[in-house]
Amino acid sequence: MAQRRLLLATSNQHKIQEMRALLGDIPFDLVSPREVGLALDVPEPFDTYLANATQKARAYAAASGMLALADDSGLEIDALGGAPGVHSARFGGADMPYPERFALIEQRLAGVPPEQRTARFRCVLVLATPPPDDRLAHVAGVVAGQIAPVARGAQGFGYDPIFWLPEQGVTMAELAPAAKDAISHRGRAARAMAEVLRAW
Repeated sequence: MAQRRLLLATSNQHKIQEMRALLGDIPFDLVSPREVGLALDVPEPFDTYLANATQKARAYAAASGMLALADDSGLEIDALGGAPGVHSARFGGADMPYPERFALIEQRLAGVPPEQRTARFRCVLVLATPPPDDRLAHVAGVVAGQIAPVARGAQGFGYDPIFWLPEQGVTMAELAPAAKDAISHRGRAARAMAEVLRAW
């Protein structure tokens, strides 16, 4: 019997690659929007990861007629009141390169001692079935760390080079992909979602 298809509701190729690695053993055929000829620009106007991810999952499920899995995630820096948070992908401007974002964060953290540079990555995954069923499920994952004063590492993407993991003594971008997946926010959320998908 053919496997059910699961649409990864994102155009971010890094996220697609990570989710395929994380969910590779579930009994679904993971497909990207490009592979099914779908191009959506879904706004993310809400102030919670759950609301934004739900909007994306529902939009992709409705447009494709497929089960859809959406992610919303971000970096939360305690000394900045939780910023950039849900605005992480647009922090400093939608087209600002990440090295410039790192510099902007470091500028805002000027004078903050190392022990107060605490932060976390948070990920919320939402699964949606297409209409008229409209079933939803969601899970979350968090990993704690600190903001490094200097970007390090060439693995990963986004804010990984400035996310310091004290227990490992490296930034997220210095971890090999499998090591990152074992501890990351998206890895933890994906393992919880895998159980939901197996139950479905």
